[in-house]
Amino acid sequence: MVQLGANRYGKAEVRVVRVARGAAADGGDVIRDWNVSTSLSGDLADSHLTGDNAKVLPTDSQKNKVYALAKELGAVEPEEFALALGRFFVSSQEPITRARISVEEYGWTPIGATGYSFARTGDLVRTTTVIVDSAAGPSVVSGLRDLVVLNTTGSEFWGYPKDPYTTLPETKDRILATSVTASWRFRGNAIESADWAVAFAAARTTILETFAGTYTYSLQQMLYAIGSTLLDVVAGICEVRLALPNKHHYIVDLAPFGLENDREVYLAGDRPYGLIEGSVLADDAPDPGLAWT
Repeated sequence: MVQLGANRYGKAEVRVVRVARGAAADGGDVIRDWNVSTSLSGDLADSHLTGDNAKVLPTDSQKNKVYALAKELGAVEPEEFALALGRFFVSSQEPITRARISVEEYGWTPIGATGYSFARTGDLVRTTTVIVDSAAGPSVVSGLRDLVVLNTTGSEFWGYPKDPYTTLPETKDRILATSVTASWRFRGNAIESADWAVAFAAARTTILETFAGTYTYSLQQMLYAIGSTLLDVVAGICEVRLALPNKHHYIVDLAPFGLENDREVYLAGDRPYGLIEGSVLADDAPDPGLAWT
């Protein structure tokens, strides 16, 4: 005996670039460069069990709504866009009870004085995941990924257990580097009043300043420092999740060439790498429910 389990469907990676003409404070253009994915769930069993598509809104229609909504809303914050898109699908399609919208945003910086010239920033990808559920209401998780940071000193790693396979030497001074993936969950009652642009700017600045200002004995310690500081600084959030790969840097042995290497020349390792993951929660953080799924 078998039965249908949880399921969802949607349109993945809809690339949309929205140009808001003259919308910048100086009269120049504003660009929103997004990769949008939709995923809908609800009363959809018939499409799986009998092939009846009467309740299946085509994924092509979902794609087209992305483009139309980009026109209608303008160059808004990705959280606002995702909330509006999710609410549209849940309210307009009776079988759909839950919409998951994810947005990746790629940044552009104005160059020159024309107001229409830009350079891709490339320093990170802004992320947004919104769940609109007909029963549970909306959930918003904002974040970023690919934020590469490095401290040339100010980090140690020692005092760990040794076993027959341990070859790593202890160190009282090392390069600490990582590529930050961070997500922060907004409390339900903070969603309607949130200033998404201010919150994201505060989170990015906090991550950078905490990384630069924290002396660590492990990458785990850095994770907790970043997460707890974000909870203190960014209004309306109740949980932070972080993934920090350890981008290893190894001191190169220059002795065979008659040269001393006093922490000056390194080999930047590619793989394998340590991966540190964890979450930091406010004491009264509500249950995440659908927020992260």
